[in-house]
Amino acid sequence: MRTNNVNDNEEIQIDLLELLYKLKQKLWLIILITVLAGGCAGAYSRYIITPQYTSAAMIYVLSKETTMYSLTDLQVGSQLTKDYKIIVTSRPVLEEVVESLGLNMSYKDLRKKISVTNPTDTRILSLAVQDKDPAQAKTIVDEIASTASDYIGEIMEMSPPKIIEDGEIPSVKTSPDIKKNALMGAVAGMFLICIILTASVIIDDSIRTEEDVERYLGLTVLAAVPDREGESAKKTYKFGRKKTVKKKEGM
Repeated sequence: MRTNNVNDNEEIQIDLLELLYKLKQKLWLIILITVLAGGCAGAYSRYIITPQYTSAAMIYVLSKETTMYSLTDLQVGSQLTKDYKIIVTSRPVLEEVVESLGLNMSYKDLRKKISVTNPTDTRILSLAVQDKDPAQAKTIVDEIASTASDYIGEIMEMSPPKIIEDGEIPSVKTSPDIKKNALMGAVAGMFLICIILTASVIIDDSIRTEEDVERYLGLTVLAAVPDREGESAKKTYKFGRKKTVKKKEGM
């Protein structure tokens, strides 16, 4: 049992050394694939993916027209922000926005462009719209804020939320992030080529050295014939697969 464990450990060490040697030998290929994958991902992000721009507006939630600073009003206002987040992206609001602006999209498509957030410990709703046209993004977010404010005031029979900040035309695109995508592509390419090289080492069961003959075939090497002059020193001979050899030994 002890001898078997030693042999197993020795085999694992030799496999690891062989793997490291293989990776070192193919280092140029790993670097090449990494650079190419990163370059392709960056080029795809720059020239293929349509840039998106984001414009944001803010709404302040009021529970009542008066007594704004009472504890009850603050608690009720915080709870109302959760309801308002749902109402802002509701079908009636978005359908009215689509109709008012004459957008060539359904309310479901418009909903995918909208994000509504509530900063922690505030009664403020931040509405953001992402679109390929910067001016269009501002127009849409302003119309959503205005329509939602009127709709909330009407349906809840209370003072409508106040728009405290209109959207602005963005000058910097939100996505794609070319540097991030290029880095992710490079990492993915390096991981893939390393997996391929590792698999090639694992499935390669050719016998190359005298030690391999003794280990897998159980034979003693009496002599070795050197390569002829001019022949490749990397030439190897296969004696058979390891699994087949092990089955024969078991017999």
